[in-house]
Amino acid sequence: MAEPSTIARPYAEAAFRLADAQGRLAEWSAALGNLAAVAGDERVRAAVGDPNRSAAQVAGLFVGVLAGRLSGEAENFVRVLAENGRLEVLAEIRAQFEALKNEREGVIEAEIQSAFEMDAAQLAELVGRLEKKTGRKVKAQLAVDKSLIGGVRIVLGDKVIDGSARAQLAALETALKG
Repeated sequence: MAEPSTIARPYAEAAFRLADAQGRLAEWSAALGNLAAVAGDERVRAAVGDPNRSAAQVAGLFVGVLAGRLSGEAENFVRVLAENGRLEVLAEIRAQFEALKNEREGVIEAEIQSAFEMDAAQLAELVGRLEKKTGRKVKAQLAVDKSLIGGVRIVLGDKVIDGSARAQLAALETALKG
């Protein structure tokens, strides 16, 4: 069986092309976020996997739960996914759509792990430095990880900047062994 990322890619790209052509990236982003949340619900997953439910019934479930929050195109998108048995990859479709959207908008997502809580000024300064370094707008997600001991660990796409005390201690340990 193909990987979820491989299955999701053509759907994410199609949704992105449609949203981009209409100038409605934010609306589609919200819709896909809502759809992924619904798809992640345990009861909905059970309904999607029920062989006694038709694709139209499953699509109707999604449209019904999100009544009034989906455009006509988004409802049609759900129907296509249901007909092709692809509703289970909605979270991956959303992730790939967001990556395409971020690339179009010149945004890079940063996962910042800090040993301690950061106030708004500290976060803003760090984000400013990252934006200067990358030349792109940085959308930061902050998490506290006490195991870092001190400092921060930043993940920018496939790049990791580890300025944590834990990483420095590990490097020191390696140096002392060698």
